[in-house]
Amino acid sequence: MSTPTAPEYPDKIDGAVLKIAGVVVLGAIMSILDITVVNVALPVFQTEFATSPDEPVAYSTVAWTVTAYTLALATVIPLTGWAADRFGTKRLYLLAVALFTAGSALCAAAGSIEMLIFFRIIQGLGGGMLMPLGMTIMTKAAGPDRMGRLMAILGIPMLLGPILGPILGGWLIENQSWHWIFLINVPIGIGAIAYAFWALPNDSAAPSESLDLVGIALMSPGLALFLYGVSTIPEAGTILDAEVLLTMLAGVALIAAFVRHSFRPEHPLLDLRLFKNRNLTASTLTMFLFAAAFFGGLLLVPTYFQQVRGESTLDAGLLVAPQGLGAMLTMPIAGALADKFPVGRIVPFGLVTIIAGMFAMTQIDADTSYTYLIAVLFVLGLGMGGTMMPIMTSALKTLKHHEVARGSTLLNIVQQIASSVGVAIMAVVLTNNLKDSALAGPATATWKDPALVDKLGGEAVVQQGLSQAADAFAGAFMVAAILVTLTLIPAYFLPRKKDESKLVDQGEAAPPVVMH
Repeated sequence: MSTPTAPEYPDKIDGAVLKIAGVVVLGAIMSILDITVVNVALPVFQTEFATSPDEPVAYSTVAWTVTAYTLALATVIPLTGWAADRFGTKRLYLLAVALFTAGSALCAAAGSIEMLIFFRIIQGLGGGMLMPLGMTIMTKAAGPDRMGRLMAILGIPMLLGPILGPILGGWLIENQSWHWIFLINVPIGIGAIAYAFWALPNDSAAPSESLDLVGIALMSPGLALFLYGVSTIPEAGTILDAEVLLTMLAGVALIAAFVRHSFRPEHPLLDLRLFKNRNLTASTLTMFLFAAAFFGGLLLVPTYFQQVRGESTLDAGLLVAPQGLGAMLTMPIAGALADKFPVGRIVPFGLVTIIAGMFAMTQIDADTSYTYLIAVLFVLGLGMGGTMMPIMTSALKTLKHHEVARGSTLLNIVQQIASSVGVAIMAVVLTNNLKDSALAGPATATWKDPALVDKLGGEAVVQQGLSQAADAFAGAFMVAAILVTLTLIPAYFLPRKKDESKLVDQGEAAPPVVMH
C-alpha cells in the first residue's frame, strides 16, 4: 500500500499564491480596521443615541460597541477550526465575509445603542473567522518554505490597522455620517465574496474533532454577564448594588464552571491543560495584563481629543496615528530579536517603555502640548510593537507541533478577552470620574458653541469643566499605568535562557500565529 506524499511547492511566490493572498489580505483589512475604526466614534454615539441633548448615553454603555465586537471575536475563534473541517475552508470563508458584511449593514441601520451593540456581535462573529481562516488557507496554498515571505504580506493590514482605522473613521464621520464607518464595508464585502468565490480553490469537508457545546454554553454567557456587571457600576454607584453583584457573581460562576469542564472532554473549546507549560502560563498572564491595560487605555485617547480638546473626529484619528507608526517601527525588529534572544530579555524593555508612556499620560490636562501628546503616543507604540510579538513567540516556541494550533487559539482568546475587560474597566473608571465634571452632560466637542457656553454658566465654568474632565482622563490612565506595571510580575518568569524550539517536529512545519 502506497503512503500519501506531501505536496510539492515551487520556491518562488507565484501568481496563484498571490491571487489567494489577495483574498486573505482583503478579509484581514476588513476585520482589523473595524476593531479600530469605531474608537473615534464613541463620543458621536453618546449624542446620536441620546434621549435628550442634555443627557448623552453613558460612555460605559457606548463602549459596549467595542466590547461586544471583541467578545464575539473571542467566541468564534475556537470554533473556526472545527467549522473549517466540517464545512470546508472556502465555504466557511464565504460565509464569514457574508456574515461580516450583513452585520455591517445592520450596524449602519441601527436606531438605538442597544441595536448597534447587538449588530456588532453579528459583525464580530463573521470578522472573528476571517483571520484564522485566512491563515489556514495561506498555509495550504503556500507550504512551509514560503510562509515567512507571505507573512510579511499578511502583516501589512496588522500594522496599518491601528494607523488607518481611526483616520478613516474620523474622515467618514466628519464628511459623511457615523453610518458610513459601517456602510463602507458593504461594497468591499460584496467584492470580497466575488473575489474569494473566483480565487479560492474548492475543498471538501472532512469532519474531525467533536464540538464542545458545553464549553460554548458556559464561556460566552459567563464573560458577557461579568462584563455587563462591571459596566453597570457607574449607573448603580456601587459594586454592592444587587444588579451589579448578582450579575458579576453569575458570570464568575459560569466561568468557573467552564474552567472545571475544560479538563474533561478530549477536545475542549479551550485546552487549559496547556498551562502545564511554564512558558505558556507566564506568557498568557503577561499577555492578559498587557492587553487589558494597553488596549483599554488606548481607547480613551481619541475620546480625550474630542471631548476635552474639542478636535473633530478626523483630527482625533490623525492625532492617534503616531501610536501605530511607533508599533510599525519596532514590531519587525522585536520579531527578529525574538528568534535570536530569550524573550525574557526583550519583553521587559517594551513593557518599561509602555509604563513610561502610560505614566506620562497621567500628567495630561486641558491644554497639554500636542507635541508632548504625540511624542507620548509614539513611545506607547514603540513599546507595544516591542512587546506583542515576543510574548506570542515565547508562548508557542516550546510547544510541540500538535499543540501549537490549540496554543495559538488559547492566546488569541486571552488577548480578545483581555481587551474586552480592559475596555470595560477603563470605560467604568472614566464614566465614574466624569460624574463630577461640569461637562458630564454635554460630553462632546459642542462645548465650543457660544449658546452652550452661556447655558453652562459662562467661559469660566466651561474651563473648569474641561479641567475636571482632563483630570478624569488622567485618573483613568493612572489605572492603566498601574495595570501595565503589574505586568512586570508575570514577565519576570518569561524565559531568560535560550530554549530550543519544538515548533517543528516529525518533519512538519508549525502553523502561523493568528493575531488581531
